[in-house]
Amino acid sequence: MPRPLRTRAAPAVAIFTDDPGWHGARLCAALAECGWEGRYVSLKACHFDLSAAGPDLQIPGFDSLPDAAFVRGVPGGTLEEVVYYLDVLHALRCLGVLVYNDGHAIERSVDKGMTSFLLHTAGVPTPPAWVMRDPIEVVRVLARKLAAGHELVLKPLFGSQGEGLTRLNDKDNATLPLSLIDAGIHYLQRFIPGNTVRAQDCRVFVIGARAVATMRHSASIGWITNVAQGVSCHSADLTPDLKDLAEAAARALEMTYTRVDILRDAAGRAWVIEVNGVSAWKGLQQVCGLDLAAAMVADLLHRLRGAPRMKAIG
Repeated sequence: MPRPLRTRAAPAVAIFTDDPGWHGARLCAALAECGWEGRYVSLKACHFDLSAAGPDLQIPGFDSLPDAAFVRGVPGGTLEEVVYYLDVLHALRCLGVLVYNDGHAIERSVDKGMTSFLLHTAGVPTPPAWVMRDPIEVVRVLARKLAAGHELVLKPLFGSQGEGLTRLNDKDNATLPLSLIDAGIHYLQRFIPGNTVRAQDCRVFVIGARAVATMRHSASIGWITNVAQGVSCHSADLTPDLKDLAEAAARALEMTYTRVDILRDAAGRAWVIEVNGVSAWKGLQQVCGLDLAAAMVADLLHRLRGAPRMKAIG
């Protein structure tokens, strides 16, 4: 016999995650401050029931649809599994539930090829990129660009935390055909040399279409500037050009919240490297002095019921 579902006394937000940790706790605390409840849910546990009247989408722990949903993580898996998890997010939006970020935003940002396409189409400065299936064409592009004196970065189309990146220059040219004659989609992005001796970039957090905080990542060695790769985080000024660029990137991908990775080249020009649809913010929280979870909850509730927006920063 199915166990009865509890009736909630307070409006509740489904927080989609398989690892609540610090971020989940911060979101629940911020929601509680506003009289709301946050409940952790795995997308793996959701299912469709199209056999009878009532909610077509079953969300564990909810006797009806949640009042809103916050996406903190989408599980990995086979293509079929990932499409299914995104189907759950799409279905919630179809049923009138606010999803923060929704399935379309996740699709745009998790796919580096589509991210680059949307940024380029919107006129947002982003490094030239090439996305292709044919390894022979990959070799041709590499040969042409390396001969022109450019370095390229080979990245997984779906990937994060700086994993699986390969920097290619003319010294690698002789081995390229052997290393790239395999199946898969290849994403190549022009390497942008920075304007400092140590590799560094800025991470700008955007909430509700407004850039609210930034930090600087600095690598002690190497050229990859992800926290997971051991870089250090530092406070930084949210300059007008960084603010405008991050907000333009968020608009191009239609993100409700995001972290935009920006690099300055040797001439000081800023380029958007990546846009993150399910971004962590613990490192930024430690250096920016702004309660980012509270700011996101304030924006979410504003979208739901016209609550006052968070106060302007600065």
